[in-house]
Amino acid sequence: MRHPFSQSGLEKYYKIYNTHTKQLTTPEQIAADCKDAQVLFFGEEHNDSAGHFLEATIFNALQKEYGNKLALSMEMFETDCQLVVNEYLTGFISEERFIKEARAWTNYKDYKPAVEIAKKNNLAVIAANPPRRYVNMVGRKGMRSLDSLPKASKKFLPHLPYDTATGRYRDKFMEFMKGGSPGTSNARIFYSQSLWDAGMANSIYQYWRKNKDQKIFHMVGRFHCDEKLGTAEQLQKRKAGLKIFNISCFSDSSFANPDWSAFSHLGDYIIITDPGLKKTY
Repeated sequence: MRHPFSQSGLEKYYKIYNTHTKQLTTPEQIAADCKDAQVLFFGEEHNDSAGHFLEATIFNALQKEYGNKLALSMEMFETDCQLVVNEYLTGFISEERFIKEARAWTNYKDYKPAVEIAKKNNLAVIAANPPRRYVNMVGRKGMRSLDSLPKASKKFLPHLPYDTATGRYRDKFMEFMKGGSPGTSNARIFYSQSLWDAGMANSIYQYWRKNKDQKIFHMVGRFHCDEKLGTAEQLQKRKAGLKIFNISCFSDSSFANPDWSAFSHLGDYIIITDPGLKKTY
């Protein structure tokens, strides 16, 4: 499969750091490190060219290491589109219909390489995110508004009432939203964020519960898993014994000479990408 970047020379656009060994590392070594882990989060910036390349590269390395004992989980597809995702993976529908009817993100080209690795190797792809219409509903009417949904709708959601994190994650979110649009300090906005996290954690957990011999690679915006908070924290609450690794990937002005100690709290692996590299949108 062709990728917009060639392999030769790509290394100059990213640096991968293992916060435990305090050494630079590689996608292949990350895959090997996951021997005893059940879930690997890749926390991305959605328009990071090198980040998207590395998602596919690391997923490919995991497939080479673990074969069919692997699944891809994605924030980029919603739970009510799982059937459509499955129909594409099994070859029933065209890519054009898949993109339209699974409501793929407008930058689906950035995620296509990972999906195609899954398709080629008959690996499951988990449409992990709760439908946006329910996230929006919580933002407008509050989390208890979900209680009135019919049973057929609730099957796309985590068990209600879902957990809303307190402490560090909530503080981070409120601080982040301070620069946002009017009304973003409203608690309902945090509850809608929490529905994303609880929903994705539930999707990952439900798949793992039925496929305990498989590893799950979850691609998601890094706010949802930095410091193993958000979705990662929600997942750990569902199964305390799960071994979770996380990657925090972002472009940074310190790329030429990073102070890794300034980022080490974010995850097991830190990937800094060259801010001079053209964004995907």
